Amino acid sequence: MLRVGLTGGIGSGKSTVAQELCALGAHLVDADVVAREVVEPGTPALAEIVDRFGAEVIAPDGSLDRPALGRVVFGDPAALRDLEAITHPAIWARTARLVAAAPDDAVVVHDMPLLVEKRMTGEYHLVLVVGAGEQVRLDRLVRLRGMSEADARARIAAQADDADRRAAADVWLDNEGSVEALRTVVRRVWHYRIVPFDENLRVGVPSLPPGPVPSPPDPTWPAQAHRLMARVRHAVGDAAETLDHVGPTSVPGLPAEDVVDMQVGVRSMADADDAAFVAGMRAMGFPRMDDERTARGPDGAGWEQRVHGACDPGRVAHVHVREVGTAGWEAALRLRDWLRAEPAERAAYAELKTRLAASLTTGGEPDEAKESWFAQARERCDAWAERTGWRPPAP
Repeated sequence: MLRVGLTGGIGSGKSTVAQELCALGAHLVDADVVAREVVEPGTPALAEIVDRFGAEVIAPDGSLDRPALGRVVFGDPAALRDLEAITHPAIWARTARLVAAAPDDAVVVHDMPLLVEKRMTGEYHLVLVVGAGEQVRLDRLVRLRGMSEADARARIAAQADDADRRAAADVWLDNEGSVEALRTVVRRVWHYRIVPFDENLRVGVPSLPPGPVPSPPDPTWPAQAHRLMARVRHAVGDAAETLDHVGPTSVPGLPAEDVVDMQVGVRSMADADDAAFVAGMRAMGFPRMDDERTARGPDGAGWEQRVHGACDPGRVAHVHVREVGTAGWEAALRLRDWLRAEPAERAAYAELKTRLAASLTTGGEPDEAKESWFAQARERCDAWAERTGWRPPAP
């Protein structure tokens, strides 16, 4: 079951996106609706709220007087913590029941306003963020919802900023134009990313690399890796002793094939082969790739790995699982840090990638040239590590 997180600041147009996704066939779980349901009259959570905050937070009809409760907890961190201790368990339990009740072939969209603030990116296969500038949102809140400008500004200021939202977004849905323009973008994302992702996830097929031609350096590669690593952590928990962004996309300013490589360090390869580890990775959208990349590396013992690929058609990624402290695990980190530290070596590697891409049309031997370069580069990299005292980060 593909789980999509949907979020956006107040006034961004998130509800419009949710409506369009439902029209396309998504199964919606609305966090705001759930939050209201768990404090309806007669619920245990409402009774606990009355015990903690008093009858003055109850309206004449017996329902929760939200504005009154808001006045009690606003600006009082201790009171807010107490309220969340009452409501959050009920919200998560209700949410889990709703997700479990969705059809097996459903794409579940969780409309979660505080997804970024609660650091929940790792719990979803994909995160959609609806974005609009502060002035645009302010105008909508005042003109369309009847808020005072002061109240609208306070609500906006209390939420995550755009920088944090962009860092959490696998897909950024700009909404400063018309409603129809937004709906058109949502339909495109649905058909070209969500549906293929869902199909790949069901059959356990990773997306294929785009090809050997390097892409210009992308400053968002580290943020993309961070999101993916959060999902890996969610999938395998403490079985991952280390989690690192490695490979060419981990080196700032380096042209690279548009594939994000990550390394999971495990205590032993038995952990990597454990059924729960493999199943957890697959459920989170990282099925195991059963090919030669699971074999030993160039120097024999110590280079064994398992490789998982990402099902997301919009973000090709490989997860290399290696035992912590082995030659292969350490080499991936050392090569990354060496290229980060040495501009001349970084430039030489970029030139190699360009030359290898060109050789595909001239009948060259790209694999042989690549192995020759890496054989020499390893010696220079090892010498650099010895000279600088480099050590891998502790697990």
